[in-house]
Amino acid sequence: MQSATNFVQIHTIYKGEYKSVWEFQGQLLQKLIQAKRSNSSLKPVHHLIFCEHFPVYTLGKSGSMDNLLLDTEGLEKKAASFYKINRGGDITFHGPGQWTIYPIFDLEFFYRDLHRYIRELEECIRLVTRHVGVETYRIKGLSGVWHGEDKAQKKVCAVGVHMSRWVSMHGLGFNVNTDLAWFDNIIPCGIDDKGVISLSKLANTPLEMEFVKKLLVDAFCEVFKLTII
Repeated sequence: MQSATNFVQIHTIYKGEYKSVWEFQGQLLQKLIQAKRSNSSLKPVHHLIFCEHFPVYTLGKSGSMDNLLLDTEGLEKKAASFYKINRGGDITFHGPGQWTIYPIFDLEFFYRDLHRYIRELEECIRLVTRHVGVETYRIKGLSGVWHGEDKAQKKVCAVGVHMSRWVSMHGLGFNVNTDLAWFDNIIPCGIDDKGVISLSKLANTPLEMEFVKKLLVDAFCEVFKLTII
């Protein structure tokens, strides 16, 4: 059962190199696991990381290398890095103009329900898009947050998570002002009949990253009943 409130610390990383941020997630995850093992009566502090990465492509553990359309030389020419990682899902891009959001939550202080967790992550994004006048939705059987109809369906936010002893890592890639040309080098999420879009294009106006981050923090606090410390 979800408690009335959980404490969260906000971290913001600008121009984040992927490997170092991945390692930082792992360190926070291990702290929460150790706190769980100690049987402490104190409520843990959860973490919410906002990162604007240097250009990087990441491939989830169930993904296919066929969905990366660049070889090593092509990645070097694009000044992009590539990592195979331990989240769910297929391939995606992180980079400038995108908030990559990493909740490091001990879900046992919320609920034990992975499906609900992913739906609530998506709901956080939908609250933000609605705030700027853009209606988005989920697609049954697919993760992420979408806009458009039929063959014009486009993803504005990708979702891919990892759990260890009910502690989460990885999370969401939310295209705010992202240069969508980066996605031309992959088959995003391994889905070749749908596209990607940014919130600024949907809203038909550039959006300040800090403004969107504030909306995201407010949405996470509302959906997950968080108190910032």
